[in-house]
Amino acid sequence: QVQLVESGGGLVQAGGSLRLSCAASGITFGVYTMGWYRQASGKQRELVASISSRADGSMTAYADSVKGRFTISRDNAKNTVYLQMNSLKPEDTAVYYCNAPQGDLAAFSWGQGTQVTVSS
Repeated sequence: QVQLVESGGGLVQAGGSLRLSCAASGITFGVYTMGWYRQASGKQRELVASISSRADGSMTAYADSVKGRFTISRDNAKNTVYLQMNSLKPEDTAVYYCNAPQGDLAAFSWGQGTQVTVSS
């Protein structure tokens, strides 16, 4: 059974930092491109960062809105993907999820997500 468990969210002031973690189980983690998504209240879920498999060079990609502030990384030995978020802004407030992007879709059922709230 596939499980994606996100953690690390919280309340932070603008300009602060958070590090999110997503532990995956039930999948061959290392072969998947993994991504971090977020969904703000009343908005669609969006992909903000992705990292390809090690075989594909662990290439990273970011949405323009987070480029230069967020860093995605992965530890295949721990089946975990991370999102380091710096210089946080109130507009980063959302529930953050991880999954394996496949085109416009995601490969697995969604976890519970982790809430990030940035106060001004």
